[in-house]
Amino acid sequence: MTGVQTCALPIYVQMVSAKKYGVSPVQNRSEAEQRKSELVYIEASPYYHVDKLNRSIPYLVPRAANLLNEMGRAFYDSLQTKGVPLHKFIVTSVLRTNDDVKKLRRYNVNATENSCHLYGTTFDICYNRYVTVQPPGEPQRRAVRSDSLKWILSEVLRDMRMNNRCYVKYEVKQGCYHITVR
Repeated sequence: MTGVQTCALPIYVQMVSAKKYGVSPVQNRSEAEQRKSELVYIEASPYYHVDKLNRSIPYLVPRAANLLNEMGRAFYDSLQTKGVPLHKFIVTSVLRTNDDVKKLRRYNVNATENSCHLYGTTFDICYNRYVTVQPPGEPQRRAVRSDSLKWILSEVLRDMRMNNRCYVKYEVKQGCYHITVR
Protein backbone atom coordinates (compact mmCIF):
# COMPACT_ATOMS: atom_id res chain seq x y z
CA MET A 1 0.00 0.00 0.00
CA THR A 2 1.26 3.45 -0.80
CA GLY A 3 1.35 6.50 1.44
CA VAL A 4 -1.85 7.92 -0.05
CA GLN A 5 -4.47 6.24 2.06
CA THR A 6 -4.42 4.54 5.44
CA CYS A 7 -8.07 3.47 5.57
CA ALA A 8 -10.86 2.66 3.14
CA LEU A 9 -12.54 5.79 1.79
CA PRO A 10 -16.31 5.48 1.54
CA ILE A 11 -17.41 6.43 -1.98
CA TYR A 12 -20.20 8.65 -0.61
CA VAL A 13 -17.55 11.05 0.75
CA GLN A 14 -16.30 11.63 -2.79
CA MET A 15 -19.89 11.84 -4.07
CA VAL A 16 -20.78 14.65 -1.64
CA SER A 17 -17.84 16.68 -2.96
CA ALA A 18 -18.66 15.81 -6.59
CA LYS A 19 -22.22 17.04 -6.23
CA LYS A 20 -21.13 20.17 -4.34
CA TYR A 21 -18.50 21.35 -6.83
CA GLY A 22 -19.58 19.66 -10.07
CA VAL A 23 -21.96 20.13 -12.95
CA SER A 24 -25.22 18.23 -13.23
CA PRO A 25 -24.64 14.91 -15.06
CA VAL A 26 -24.93 14.88 -18.85
CA GLN A 27 -26.73 12.12 -20.73
CA ASN A 28 -24.48 11.81 -23.78
CA ARG A 29 -21.61 13.43 -25.66
CA SER A 30 -23.93 15.63 -27.67
CA GLU A 31 -25.29 17.19 -24.50
CA ALA A 32 -21.75 17.52 -23.14
CA GLU A 33 -20.80 19.60 -26.18
CA GLN A 34 -23.61 22.03 -25.30
CA ARG A 35 -22.36 22.35 -21.72
CA LYS A 36 -18.74 23.27 -22.46
CA SER A 37 -19.18 26.74 -20.96
CA GLU A 38 -19.25 25.08 -17.52
CA LEU A 39 -16.14 22.96 -18.14
CA VAL A 40 -12.43 23.23 -18.94
CA TYR A 41 -10.89 21.18 -21.75
CA ILE A 42 -8.08 18.95 -20.46
CA GLU A 43 -5.23 18.22 -22.83
CA ALA A 44 -1.70 17.00 -22.40
CA SER A 45 0.47 19.49 -20.56
CA PRO A 46 4.16 19.74 -19.71
CA TYR A 47 3.28 17.96 -16.43
CA TYR A 48 0.86 15.17 -17.39
CA HIS A 49 -0.32 13.15 -20.37
CA VAL A 50 -3.95 12.41 -21.24
CA ASP A 51 -4.39 8.81 -22.39
CA LYS A 52 -6.68 7.87 -25.27
CA LEU A 53 -10.11 8.25 -23.66
CA ASN A 54 -12.64 5.60 -24.68
CA ARG A 55 -15.22 5.91 -21.91
CA SER A 56 -14.83 9.55 -20.91
CA ILE A 57 -14.29 12.96 -22.45
CA PRO A 58 -11.50 15.42 -21.60
CA TYR A 59 -13.40 17.98 -19.53
CA LEU A 60 -13.34 18.97 -15.86
CA VAL A 61 -14.88 21.75 -13.82
CA PRO A 62 -12.36 24.61 -13.36
CA ARG A 63 -11.69 23.67 -9.71
CA ALA A 64 -10.72 20.11 -10.69
CA ALA A 65 -8.68 21.27 -13.70
CA ASN A 66 -6.65 23.55 -11.40
CA LEU A 67 -6.08 20.65 -9.00
CA LEU A 68 -4.86 18.41 -11.83
CA ASN A 69 -2.40 21.09 -12.99
CA GLU A 70 -1.12 21.63 -9.43
CA MET A 71 -0.65 17.88 -8.99
CA GLY A 72 1.30 17.71 -12.22
CA ARG A 73 3.58 20.58 -11.20
CA ALA A 74 4.07 19.10 -7.71
CA PHE A 75 4.96 15.69 -9.18
CA TYR A 76 7.46 17.33 -11.54
CA ASP A 77 8.98 19.33 -8.68
CA SER A 78 9.26 16.20 -6.51
CA LEU A 79 11.07 14.33 -9.28
CA GLN A 80 13.51 17.23 -9.74
CA THR A 81 14.11 17.56 -5.99
CA LYS A 82 14.84 13.83 -5.69
CA GLY A 83 17.08 13.80 -8.78
CA VAL A 84 14.79 11.39 -10.63
CA PRO A 85 14.53 11.75 -14.42
CA LEU A 86 11.40 13.67 -15.38
CA HIS A 87 8.21 11.78 -16.19
CA LYS A 88 4.58 12.70 -16.71
CA PHE A 89 1.79 10.81 -15.01
CA ILE A 90 -1.07 9.62 -17.22
CA VAL A 91 -4.70 10.73 -16.85
CA THR A 92 -6.87 7.75 -17.85
CA SER A 93 -10.42 8.96 -17.18
CA VAL A 94 -12.16 12.31 -16.82
CA LEU A 95 -15.81 13.38 -17.35
CA ARG A 96 -18.22 10.54 -18.13
CA THR A 97 -21.70 10.84 -19.56
CA ASN A 98 -24.55 8.61 -18.39
CA ASP A 99 -24.16 6.69 -21.66
CA ASP A 100 -20.43 6.19 -20.96
CA VAL A 101 -21.19 4.82 -17.49
CA LYS A 102 -23.73 2.32 -18.83
CA LYS A 103 -21.21 0.96 -21.33
CA LEU A 104 -18.39 0.90 -18.78
CA ARG A 105 -20.41 -1.02 -16.18
CA ARG A 106 -20.56 -4.00 -18.54
CA TYR A 107 -16.89 -4.85 -17.92
CA ASN A 108 -15.51 -2.65 -15.10
CA VAL A 109 -16.34 -3.89 -11.60
CA ASN A 110 -15.43 -0.52 -10.06
CA ALA A 111 -17.83 1.48 -12.26
CA THR A 112 -20.96 2.61 -10.45
CA GLU A 113 -24.19 3.90 -11.90
CA ASN A 114 -23.89 7.16 -9.97
CA SER A 115 -20.20 7.78 -10.70
CA CYS A 116 -18.31 10.81 -9.40
CA HIS A 117 -16.98 11.12 -12.96
CA LEU A 118 -20.46 12.30 -14.04
CA TYR A 119 -19.93 15.64 -12.30
CA GLY A 120 -16.63 16.73 -13.87
CA THR A 121 -14.91 16.79 -10.49
CA THR A 122 -13.14 13.46 -10.70
CA PHE A 123 -10.25 12.08 -12.71
CA ASP A 124 -8.14 8.92 -12.65
CA ILE A 125 -4.35 8.86 -12.74
CA CYS A 126 -2.59 5.65 -13.71
CA TYR A 127 0.00 4.53 -11.16
CA ASN A 128 1.78 1.83 -13.16
CA ARG A 129 2.56 3.65 -16.43
CA TYR A 130 4.35 6.97 -17.01
CA VAL A 131 5.64 8.98 -19.96
CA THR A 132 9.38 9.73 -19.92
CA VAL A 133 10.21 13.35 -20.68
CA GLN A 134 13.00 13.25 -23.23
CA PRO A 135 14.16 16.75 -24.24
CA PRO A 136 15.48 16.93 -27.83
CA GLY A 137 19.22 16.69 -28.15
CA GLU A 138 19.78 15.22 -24.69
CA PRO A 139 21.17 11.73 -24.10
CA GLN A 140 18.70 8.94 -23.37
CA ARG A 141 17.34 9.25 -19.83
CA ARG A 142 18.03 6.41 -17.41
CA ALA A 143 15.15 4.04 -16.80
CA VAL A 144 13.12 4.52 -13.65
CA ARG A 145 11.01 1.73 -12.18
CA SER A 146 7.29 2.46 -12.18
CA ASP A 147 7.04 1.57 -8.48
CA SER A 148 9.56 4.33 -7.69
CA LEU A 149 7.47 6.83 -9.66
CA LYS A 150 4.32 5.49 -7.99
CA TRP A 151 5.81 6.17 -4.58
CA ILE A 152 6.70 9.76 -5.48
CA LEU A 153 3.23 10.31 -6.97
CA SER A 154 1.65 8.86 -3.81
CA GLU A 155 3.58 11.40 -1.71
CA VAL A 156 2.24 14.25 -3.86
CA LEU A 157 -1.32 12.93 -3.59
CA ARG A 158 -0.99 12.42 0.15
CA ASP A 159 0.10 16.04 0.57
CA MET A 160 -2.84 17.28 -1.53
CA ARG A 161 -5.22 15.12 0.49
CA MET A 162 -3.75 16.27 3.82
CA ASN A 163 -4.21 19.89 2.68
CA ASN A 164 -7.92 19.16 2.07
CA ARG A 165 -7.58 19.68 -1.68
CA CYS A 166 -8.97 16.30 -2.75
CA TYR A 167 -10.09 12.80 -1.90
CA VAL A 168 -7.95 9.95 -3.21
CA LYS A 169 -9.07 6.35 -3.64
CA TYR A 170 -6.49 3.70 -4.52
CA GLU A 171 -8.03 1.35 -7.08
CA VAL A 172 -6.17 -1.93 -7.16
CA LYS A 173 -8.02 -3.68 -9.99
CA GLN A 174 -7.93 -0.65 -12.30
CA GLY A 175 -4.34 0.41 -11.56
CA CYS A 176 -5.22 4.02 -10.84
CA TYR A 177 -5.81 6.68 -8.25
CA HIS A 178 -9.42 7.91 -8.34
CA ILE A 179 -9.26 11.62 -7.36
CA THR A 180 -12.14 13.98 -6.55
CA VAL A 181 -11.59 17.68 -5.92
CA ARG A 182 -12.68 19.19 -2.58
